[in-house]
Amino acid sequence: MDALAAHDIEQITADNPGPFTLRGTNTWLVGRDPCYLVDPGPPIAAHRERILADARDRGGIAGIAITHDHGDHADGLVELLVAAGTPPVAAARHPADVTLADGDTFGPLTVVATPGHAPDHLAFVAGRACFTGDAVLGEGSVFVAPDPGSLRGYLAALERLRAMDLAVLCPGHGPLVLDANAKLDEYIAHRLDRERKLEAALAAGLRTTDELLDRAWSDAPAALRGAATVTLAAHLDKLAEEGRLPDGVERPQLSGYGQV
Repeated sequence: MDALAAHDIEQITADNPGPFTLRGTNTWLVGRDPCYLVDPGPPIAAHRERILADARDRGGIAGIAITHDHGDHADGLVELLVAAGTPPVAAARHPADVTLADGDTFGPLTVVATPGHAPDHLAFVAGRACFTGDAVLGEGSVFVAPDPGSLRGYLAALERLRAMDLAVLCPGHGPLVLDANAKLDEYIAHRLDRERKLEAALAAGLRTTDELLDRAWSDAPAALRGAATVTLAAHLDKLAEEGRLPDGVERPQLSGYGQV
């Protein structure tokens, strides 16, 4: 029995590949008779029809949970909702029938607040599987958006997930993660390593956004420079909140960097 079948989960990936979406946005079906759906994905007809067909095989859709309201995860909701018979929708910020917060439950799903990528970001745990949205991807790393306490909250959320003895992570983009703890350890270590590189760049006297990106995010592809700029701002916020940011640091100009 494969890992998805073992947890009674199905992965449906939308045909919207890109630098931020990787192979496409994942929609997840959880359980059966009826099932619950995590993230409707983008408004693509073929994706919607696949969701509806596979959900019918699982006894229909009892509810739709949204990890966060970025368009690639939520914009397919309206048309899907009508076609599915208007099951209840649950989310933290997106217009919903049920407003979710940390610790709430929605069907088989338990909510874990995972701010960082977006202020309204939630992860959902069902058994030993966690639907991580854009908090953890199947490959690569995520950008962390600046918001009061966002990076500290993100690291704390990763630590909470690490303590839950999860078996698999079902990400918003990329493949199923079969070793949950190893991936969470990787994500925590990556973020702390990025912080160390940034602190070293600041200690060397670098102060402009471009200087800091060139030194601490030298491995970021050109297509992800904007995402790195957003994450740099979140790291600078964290250092400022902790009283560790030197004077004279240029704050990144983030206008034009949309949601992904």
